[in-house]
Amino acid sequence: MPGSRTWALCAGLVLGGSANTAAAARFDWLAGHWCGGSEQRRIEEVWLPEAGGALLGMSRTLRREQMESFEYMRLVPAGSTAGLHVQPNGVAPTQFDIAEVGERRVVFENTQNDFPQHIEYRQSGVLLHASISGPGDDGKILRIAFQYRRCGE
Repeated sequence: MPGSRTWALCAGLVLGGSANTAAAARFDWLAGHWCGGSEQRRIEEVWLPEAGGALLGMSRTLRREQMESFEYMRLVPAGSTAGLHVQPNGVAPTQFDIAEVGERRVVFENTQNDFPQHIEYRQSGVLLHASISGPGDDGKILRIAFQYRRCGE
């Protein structure tokens, strides 16, 4: 009965598509223009909401109005390339797998990377908390925390 096979295939595609949309929507809290740092060292992150299977982000760090660093980011919520793909200063991308997901919280992990090995984002009220962590030069775990607010607030 070819009609029922076609219907089953279409139903699977529709359900699979809605599962990917649901997976992506759980990260839309990250979307926006976030500002942090200090007067001497300003950090901005911009995240576009999910479209086409990914959230796109970029950041820049300015020290005394001079570009210190920048980064391109792509958060893929589902599928074979799921994870956070980061390109600091335009180098080849490094992928961090999604290790934990909670209410307005996500942890990414790549234990093969030298530093960082973990990247975390967590929203709490009007604040976005981010951190990078992994082994420092002395072998002890080093954690660097960042705090952002939506720019203009």
